[in-house]
Amino acid sequence: MSTKDNAEEIVNDTTVNNEQENNTEKETVEETSKEPVEEKDELTLTQEALATEKDKFLRLFAEFENYKKRTSKERIELFKTAGQDVLQSILPVLDDLDRAKKVIENSEDEAVKEGINLIHDKLKNTLKSKSLEEVEVKAGDAFNADLHEAITQIPAPNEDLKGKIIDVIEKGYKLGDKIIRFPKVVTGN
Repeated sequence: MSTKDNAEEIVNDTTVNNEQENNTEKETVEETSKEPVEEKDELTLTQEALATEKDKFLRLFAEFENYKKRTSKERIELFKTAGQDVLQSILPVLDDLDRAKKVIENSEDEAVKEGINLIHDKLKNTLKSKSLEEVEVKAGDAFNADLHEAITQIPAPNEDLKGKIIDVIEKGYKLGDKIIRFPKVVTGN
């Protein structure tokens, strides 16, 4: 071989070696650059998944808190009106006792008057302790369909009583803030 051939062979070997080194460097750079890209993608995906799960958790937690508040409020309301049926069934007895008290007031027997008054007051106080209150209505008050139940209308004795309550037929009662029996009234037209 001649020197020229040796020189060409060395140049070719060097070129081939340089190309191989460049390819190896490129592969190394590509591998190195691929790994962080993959890691970034994986990290980003993990962070997004974490954010999604955190959002779901917060929503579920808020929903559960609202559920607890709602059921607590319903439970309190239930306790307030738990005896509503019993109290409603006692109201006719209270009405009868009121009528008896009015009739007995004309009696001359003081012991009977005192006994009826004692029973009446005791029953009213017991019902009041259970949050039962009488709805205050009297003749001459303005009629309100939300608070009163009109049984009938009669011609008003004077112009001032038109659209107002003329007579109260049956007392109304409320349990706490809820009316359990509306007062039955006669209105003037």
